Amino acid sequence: MHLGGELLTIGVLFVIAYVLGRLGKTIGLPAIPIYMIVGLLASPHTPWIGLNVESHTIELIATFGLILLLFNLGLEFDQEEFYGNAGKLLVSGGTYVAINMGVGFAFGFSLGWGTREALIIAGMTATSSSAIVTKLLIELRRLANDETPMILGVTVIEDVFIAIYLAIVSVVLSGDTNIWAVVGKLGLAFGFLVVMFTLARFAGKWVSRIFATRDDELFTVLFFGLAVMFGGIGDLLGVTDAIGAFVIGLLCGATRYRDRIEQLALPMRDVFAAFFFVNFGLGLDLSTFGEVLWPVLGAIGMTVGLNAVAGQLVARMNGFNVQQGINTAVILVNRGEFALILATLSAAAGLEARITAFAGLYVLVMAILGPLLAVNSDRIGRLVVRPARVARLRSRLRARLGRRLGAGASSPAMEDVVDAAAVAGVADQDASAAARRAERDRQFAEEFALVEAAGREERDNGSPEPVDEPVTASVEIPAERPERPVRQRDPEY
Repeated sequence: MHLGGELLTIGVLFVIAYVLGRLGKTIGLPAIPIYMIVGLLASPHTPWIGLNVESHTIELIATFGLILLLFNLGLEFDQEEFYGNAGKLLVSGGTYVAINMGVGFAFGFSLGWGTREALIIAGMTATSSSAIVTKLLIELRRLANDETPMILGVTVIEDVFIAIYLAIVSVVLSGDTNIWAVVGKLGLAFGFLVVMFTLARFAGKWVSRIFATRDDELFTVLFFGLAVMFGGIGDLLGVTDAIGAFVIGLLCGATRYRDRIEQLALPMRDVFAAFFFVNFGLGLDLSTFGEVLWPVLGAIGMTVGLNAVAGQLVARMNGFNVQQGINTAVILVNRGEFALILATLSAAAGLEARITAFAGLYVLVMAILGPLLAVNSDRIGRLVVRPARVARLRSRLRARLGRRLGAGASSPAMEDVVDAAAVAGVADQDASAAARRAERDRQFAEEFALVEAAGREERDNGSPEPVDEPVTASVEIPAERPERPVRQRDPEY
């Protein structure tokens, strides 16, 4: 078997991906649309480029990418955050998901592609890309913002929703029309989820014993084998390989070896996920984009509009102001990998062929538009909020002058003075707020640098393998995992 030509082509593609990725980083673009564009360039539907890679060449590696994406999503799921603030998170995150899912389902129906297709489109437009969201929070230095815990809480609820939604979608896409068969499959899917969530909650100590080895090679082989094995179990149970990978990632994240797994899994996920996104791009056809242009534009307008409303609503529910609601909306508006996963599932189920083109164009545009909106959230806030603030301050100044000088003291010159004073007052407030943000960012950067330095020192010196020892202190110490600071989500996917 001679694979020299295929290996050369794939190698060239990834070098191109590196070059385009470096260019994209300079303007704040995430990696997902870059990889899709590379796949599009090598697609058999784009012969004028000169590259031609068939999807089946990298299909199995792309499947590993899908499995590792969901495995890491489960691994990074913050169980302490979820169970510790379940009520508040369910209200905030549930409101956000319900608004986007409900209107998205109606939008999917309006396209006339079918009920199952409407369900897929609703899922594409309902949930944010937790990878892009976290990446932007880090790059824009907003991890210390007051609204950031709320935003991360919404992404936690979205992760739970994705697990439940994929379980439902797997049954719907099976095409079974027998009501009892459908009920049985749904019961099996939800039973699988309940069992794995329960194990992740209470069995972390026992599962940790499986990973008790110092050998990184064997350790990596084990968690990768578990991810692939549970992907296969999920597929055989009819709940999709994605759900199987997610729940075993959730269980691995409950062990004391979570950080070590994550450290070894992230580079693997990055490489295999690149194959997944490139493979998706290979299936795109530029000539089909025209057929879905108006549906995609409608979906983009709907997504941005709904996020503006949902962001303000969720912010108000948590006691935040209008600007913080805008910050929430423009961060959560980002869409990415989950839309492509759903498109892959729909294509495998033989649904409407235009869904693949819809998902590709939708994600390409949203992955560019979302970061641009997030970077300019302060400017958007000034355009939206500042006129109202100036008007309120102008009214207060007029009322104050009216009380001091009497009702007859008003004149055009006085009105000009009041207007100028109102504008200057709001500008001073903005400057003070900017100074406070700069000082907060400086303090946060110093703390972040100290944490990174401590992590590097620990890696350089080597960390001892945790050993179960009897606790003799008078204070009870948890056996599964030691206390640690709240973790931030991984920045890449």
